[in-house]
Amino acid sequence: MFKIKKLVRCTLAFATVFAAHNAFASSTPTIETNNRERANNLGIVASAPIGAPNNNYESVFANLALHCIHQEFPNVVKHMMNNGGDVKAPSQLYPAFYGCLDWHSSVHGHWLLVRMLNTAQAAVDKDEIIEKLNISFATENIQGEMKSLKRENNASFERPYGLAWFLQLTAELRQSSVPEAKIWLSTLLPLEKEIVSRVSAWLPKLAYPIRTGEHSQTAFAFGLMLDWAKTSGNKEFEAQLTARIRGYYQDDTQCPLAYEPSGQDFLSPCLAEADLMRRVMPKKDYSQWLSAFFPNLNVSTSNWLTPATVTDKTDGKLAHLDGLNISRAWMIEGIMSALPDSDVRLPVLQKTLKAHREAGLNAVFDDMHYMGSHWLGSFASYLETKRGIN
Repeated sequence: MFKIKKLVRCTLAFATVFAAHNAFASSTPTIETNNRERANNLGIVASAPIGAPNNNYESVFANLALHCIHQEFPNVVKHMMNNGGDVKAPSQLYPAFYGCLDWHSSVHGHWLLVRMLNTAQAAVDKDEIIEKLNISFATENIQGEMKSLKRENNASFERPYGLAWFLQLTAELRQSSVPEAKIWLSTLLPLEKEIVSRVSAWLPKLAYPIRTGEHSQTAFAFGLMLDWAKTSGNKEFEAQLTARIRGYYQDDTQCPLAYEPSGQDFLSPCLAEADLMRRVMPKKDYSQWLSAFFPNLNVSTSNWLTPATVTDKTDGKLAHLDGLNISRAWMIEGIMSALPDSDVRLPVLQKTLKAHREAGLNAVFDDMHYMGSHWLGSFASYLETKRGIN
């Protein structure tokens, strides 16, 4: 179990870092957890059991996003360059979503902040979050995003991962009670409309699902998109996506979970598919489907799936495995939510969930390099707030 001591040390470390400087150096140094003696003097020694709330994690997650939301460098820009005019600074190309290393991480960093406003206003700096979001969601910034998105030869930009996170962002805004959320959503709607149109045009052309453990995976993205469709009330998109999901995955059996993970996965192809299918199937049918999909998952299973280990947190690709542990945890929890209380597989799934949750959250509450800190807070927030379930 992760210790509240670690959490407090991390919170104090972030406060120290923010006071010392407002941006990471371009060499992306490690975030050091200092002030350990001061944290020890607080005398907080209890462990937080799995599933138990704590009083600090929300501010830790929010601070991760606040720290990088408008930090331009280092930066990874991925798009087609048609001419010299497409070679610009990230903030000129993507004036709303240029921070946190890359476009999709910036998008889900913004989602994280809205999620914290929706679920933990008293535990975070509400005023600072609103100030930052007001800057990002200025009308001229979203107009700039639209201009970049609609450039020639850019149809596949951030498809499907970044686009799915954008829809998750606008879904979160729809569910927000913060007065500013209505204004932000109104500003983002043209971009949302363009993204939905692109995905709708792409789905009939996608002959096969994409079964990787990284950004191009379709199962995870479809789950976020389907949740958006239900939240927004877009029945047409929901029906189209549901039909494609069933066509891609419903006949799948014996998923090769033993082949996972690949060396730089942050998503499980098998678990993401299982977490997706519970969204489109009745519980009885889903339970039977899961038996065929994971035939080795039963009451006698031991060590069904073990957490992954990161060997170098400064390597952005290798650091993906910290995120894999977190996403596995929320996907397992999603699977469990769709099974009857009497299902004999639940103890095995609970044990696996606990191991992955501990491993994943320890990575967030412990020392982190920028290669992890710019995005892992979003994954941790998704898990801890049960976003895929609630």
